[in-house]
Amino acid sequence: MRTIRLRRPRLNLAAGLLWAAPYSLLGLLVAVPAWALGARLRRVDHTLECSGGALGGWMLRLPNRHRLVALTLGHVILGVDAAALQRLGTHERVHVQQYEIWGPFFGPAYLLESLWQGLRGRDPYLANRFERQAYAKGGPFTI
Repeated sequence: MRTIRLRRPRLNLAAGLLWAAPYSLLGLLVAVPAWALGARLRRVDHTLECSGGALGGWMLRLPNRHRLVALTLGHVILGVDAAALQRLGTHERVHVQQYEIWGPFFGPAYLLESLWQGLRGRDPYLANRFERQAYAKGGPFTI
């Protein structure tokens, strides 16, 4: 009798891609128009990076205390420019892994964690467990 060997890494990747797909589609809804308006698209591993052009200006105008220069939506990483993605790539890929684990529950979990930290008097971004994990695994970065 012949033994069938399953290719776990490919199955895991496919499962992660599908589980994070709702957010990846949302990321594509931002990336494709941004590309049409001059942003650069680049495939890195199993992610799509989009940076520059009108996207960079739009991201810098978003209201936030921590100067948003990169944002991950599923397997789509958006950045103000290529330099930001270079600096933050490892950090943002931790978020990709979080999307692969949490799937459609990542957005609500992230928001609830930020709300919880804010209610406790902590910084909703810096104290967020998902960001702490990304900083710990992705290393510190400078803006």
